[in-house]
Amino acid sequence: MPRATLMHVKVYAPFRTYFDGEAGSLSAVNKTGPFDILPQHKNFMTLLIPSILTVKAPNKPDFKMKIDRGVLHVKADKATVFLDV
Repeated sequence: MPRATLMHVKVYAPFRTYFDGEAGSLSAVNKTGPFDILPQHKNFMTLLIPSILTVKAPNKPDFKMKIDRGVLHVKADKATVFLDV
């Protein structure tokens, strides 16, 4: 089986979707520090702290967004960020 090179990333709040598409990585910050999520990442859930969220999508400029706080959930090559804005 070939290794996945992309994952689906969705960044949204109650009334708006900021990013919804394929990406090669997602970078964020939690209480322990900065981290990256790549395709085939293990199941993971964390609270995000005020920082810059970065999504690297193929053939597009990096999506960068200043966030106050949020929840990140990763499962089966899907990373979902729910923001509190």
